[in-house]
Amino acid sequence: MMSVMLARVIGYLREMYVAWAFGAGPKTDAYIAAFQIPDYLFYLLAGGTTSITFISIYARHTSRGEEKKAQDAFDTTVTIMTMAALMGTILVEIFTPQIARLVFPKFQPEQLELCVYLTRVLLPGQIFFYAGGIISAVLLSRRMFLYPALSPVLYGSSIIVGGLIGAHQFGIAALAYGALIGSFIGPFLINSIGAAKAGLRYQWSLNFRNPEFREWVKLSIPLMLGVSLVSADDWILRYFASGGAGEISRLNYAKRLFAVPISILGQAAGQASMPFFARLFGEGKRREFADTVNQSVYRVGSASLLATALMLPAAFPLVDLAFHRGQFHLQDSISTGTYFAWFSLSLALWSAQALYARAFYASGNTLTPMVASTVIVVLSLPMYAAMFHRFGYVGLAMASDVGILMHTVVMAWLLDRRGLVPLKGLPWSELTKAFAAAVLAGAACFGVSRYVMAPGQWRRDVVSLAVMGAVWASVVAMGLWLMRSRLWKDLRRTKRAEPIGESRAVIERTEGGAQP
Repeated sequence: MMSVMLARVIGYLREMYVAWAFGAGPKTDAYIAAFQIPDYLFYLLAGGTTSITFISIYARHTSRGEEKKAQDAFDTTVTIMTMAALMGTILVEIFTPQIARLVFPKFQPEQLELCVYLTRVLLPGQIFFYAGGIISAVLLSRRMFLYPALSPVLYGSSIIVGGLIGAHQFGIAALAYGALIGSFIGPFLINSIGAAKAGLRYQWSLNFRNPEFREWVKLSIPLMLGVSLVSADDWILRYFASGGAGEISRLNYAKRLFAVPISILGQAAGQASMPFFARLFGEGKRREFADTVNQSVYRVGSASLLATALMLPAAFPLVDLAFHRGQFHLQDSISTGTYFAWFSLSLALWSAQALYARAFYASGNTLTPMVASTVIVVLSLPMYAAMFHRFGYVGLAMASDVGILMHTVVMAWLLDRRGLVPLKGLPWSELTKAFAAAVLAGAACFGVSRYVMAPGQWRRDVVSLAVMGAVWASVVAMGLWLMRSRLWKDLRRTKRAEPIGESRAVIERTEGGAQP
């Protein structure tokens, strides 16, 4: 969690630099939009969840001591799918103008031309993302979290360095060059170094008949063909916002700032939990599997509800302090703060769905969640359009909340219906206590915000956040104490974990001699 927090701090610094240097306008819209087509390509090559699907296969074999099968699966998957990523990149490079014109029909000609150029710079990075994702899966399955966690830190830092070094000469394109270099250093190089230190070796293999590779393809095909709202939300927002000057940028700044708590509470917990989910399910410990998922959702969801109680009333000073400088003006802060406030309402949902999705993947079932997700995306499109036409760009943030609500509820219901993770296993009384404490804390923060906020003054932003933070902490602590909630004890609880279905010898082989 600390490394993910550091990665998001770097991500925030990156967005802060972009806002300071380039503001929120047509050029920044084109730069942000340029990431969309590479994202499409990465998503098509296993739905952007390469490491998640590979973990369940690799962890199963290593937990049984079948190192040869795990190694063969790694060699074959890396070789074949990296070649597929290379061919896909070449194909998309050729047709980038036509694809960009289809995806962003409201862009002006100059804006579209810049978007195409930046897209072509970014596209080769998907090869490194893909290969690095598989290597990362191996490290995670061996419970080596440091190197994968450093990956986004190095990637985000490279974008900042690229801008600082090359912005004067190349303009906003310097950010794209930094992103390309960062995709090699972060996702690929650092994970490769970690794998080499762990004793992992790679050997070229085009064995299409490898049973583990075929199993991986079977798991991945639904992800390749389906669409999840988790990824599609950004795409939909950019499509509708492409007609407003700077609106893609403002929505993006709000979403990236919102990504900080999502990553800390949802992504970090989901990434760390996946290997354990996979091992428990693979060893047939279904009750322990269900309990682990429910306890994870309860803790992360409760913490998210409490965080929302502060983020919602503090939306404007947070955004103003984060971005209001250089080319990013007060009116940009006001608009972005409004978007951020709406996004913050769905923090608990974004965090919970990350765990529910990994519960499905750990069980070896990718078809059910992806079919459900695709249906939800299709049904959500008219809602996004209707709320956009009714409420403008704010309606897009509102629609995002409703969409992720549908997504999370359906995932939880499907897990319950299949008997994998019963909803009755959630500690609903504790969740209710956390929700009640969040409502009280949010109301108190809204009350004091009327007296401490002053638009456009960074010192008052600091004072506002400090006062609201103190009020929030006091009310949350008092509320949880009065309701006799056990949340704080549960969040602090640790215990020395015994190896799950593994002998000391297996652990020493897979972790380079680390003690269990």
